[in-house]
Amino acid sequence: MLDSYAVIGNPIAHSKSPQIHTAFAQQTHQALQYGAILAPLDGFRNAVESFRQQGGKGLNVTVPFKLEAYQLATRLTERASIAQAVNTLKFENDEILGDNTDGAGLVRDIECNLGIPIADKRVLLMGAGGAAQGVILPLLQRHPSLLAIANRTPQKAQALQQQFITYGNIVSGDFMRFSGENFDLIINATSASLHDALPELPIDLFAHTTLAYDMMYSHEPTRFLQFAQKNGAHQIADGLGMLVEQAAESFFLWRGVRPQTKPVIAMLKS
Repeated sequence: MLDSYAVIGNPIAHSKSPQIHTAFAQQTHQALQYGAILAPLDGFRNAVESFRQQGGKGLNVTVPFKLEAYQLATRLTERASIAQAVNTLKFENDEILGDNTDGAGLVRDIECNLGIPIADKRVLLMGAGGAAQGVILPLLQRHPSLLAIANRTPQKAQALQQQFITYGNIVSGDFMRFSGENFDLIINATSASLHDALPELPIDLFAHTTLAYDMMYSHEPTRFLQFAQKNGAHQIADGLGMLVEQAAESFFLWRGVRPQTKPVIAMLKS
């Protein structure tokens, strides 16, 4: 019997996680199978329990279930506990271990794969949901000069500011609050790109931006990345590298083996 893993979310058909983890398994000679689970929006807990009862060993969790996964876990890693969002579940006996590998994946992609250091940079993070929560602490641990959190409803951004205020220089507001300000790195953690939508952004936001980064990924540049490039961003990148890097963190948690990511990123891009 092969050990069984999967990614769970809604929507899920677009997910490249099965390809990634299958490639990791082949590369590291691990005996496992990896699938995809479309969970009903009101049926996450039941879908997870069904997978566990069938012998499943672990799950990657994608939108919109990262906060529910946090609540479901019986034990949390430090980074998941601080983020209050979970993207990786590991099942051992009666225990459900919750981790969050998103931030580590994002930071590694930006700094190692794209070659852009975060230290001393002004960073704008767009969005205040589970995707944003998971990356705030790892970003602050790279010591940017400022981390600004922008959200359509500023109260959510302010709540995250208060949650992480002791970890670094952090401010918050709605999108228009940062009009006229300069940012070296702008990261889209909203779900807008999933729906081919664009957050209401000031046109001047990207005038001095080194990198505009969308945590979503697609065959063509997302509307956010097109907008950023048109309005001055020097470089754009989608979340494919982050996806592979956070998957490698999950794989290491599950199997105790760290796969090489660059060959898998190259495979997906080709």
